[in-house]
Amino acid sequence: MALGAPPPRRQDGGPPRARRVLVHEPRDNRLTGRPDRLAIEEPLEIRLDAPDGPSTLTVTMRTPGNDIELVAGWLLAEGLVERADDIDKISYCVDAALGGDQQFNVVTAGLRLPPQHGLQERLTLTSSSCVVRGTASIEALQSLGYPAIGEGPAMAVGVLTRLPDVLRAGQRTFEATGSVHGAALVDADGIPLVIREDVGRHNAVDKVVGWALLERHHPLVDAALVVSGRVSFEIVQKAARAGVGLIAAVSGPTSLAASLAEEVGITLVGFVREGTCVVYSHPQRVITGPTPQVAGTAG
Repeated sequence: MALGAPPPRRQDGGPPRARRVLVHEPRDNRLTGRPDRLAIEEPLEIRLDAPDGPSTLTVTMRTPGNDIELVAGWLLAEGLVERADDIDKISYCVDAALGGDQQFNVVTAGLRLPPQHGLQERLTLTSSSCVVRGTASIEALQSLGYPAIGEGPAMAVGVLTRLPDVLRAGQRTFEATGSVHGAALVDADGIPLVIREDVGRHNAVDKVVGWALLERHHPLVDAALVVSGRVSFEIVQKAARAGVGLIAAVSGPTSLAASLAEEVGITLVGFVREGTCVVYSHPQRVITGPTPQVAGTAG
């Protein structure tokens, strides 16, 4: 599988994936200016390279960076591929009609075989948050199929409740802007394997799952997914397609997310804070008792 070269570093003068701006705050009965940083948000068009020419699959708003991983994770989540070997090449567009940074806002995915599921099926599932509800959404996911969820990872409460700090420690863009979501894959000891950020919560998950797919760590039977914010149906869907057995979130899940987690065998843990958490499904993977210190660095 060939991967396209990463885009050049953007010359915005700030940290990666952030842009400097001037803001004003009320102070002493007047507005005072100060520099600030904003998370960059730009559209990413995902194209499919087919024998009859490229076609546009979707356009998503995202934070530039790790786009190849994002596309790989998205292809897996949507059922267009089942394994890394299904992908021939993912690369940035070099269309002469696109100038400057716009060339790096279009990514083309070439597949070795026709999509595992028809594009109409993909469009139906992708729009599930708008038009499909309840058991119909779960049935749509089951029609795509997903790896069997393994017994692991079993995770101690003391490790679980420190995971938000593990995630935050790897969020450089959040530290600079305060306005992006994060996702991480960690092992049973809470050691991060990979941490990614994006303005879109689902995009951050696609990036870590795409990393795992491209690094051939899929299915993720021994890893847990950590996310900032709430857990939606789509996040559980992406975890199920990746084989993840445990999801830990800073906030709570939606009712449909909890139902899907119960249905497919995922341990869903929400409101993970210092010393406390709430387990919504399959509590057998959560262990009580003394736990080791969390340490390590992400890939």
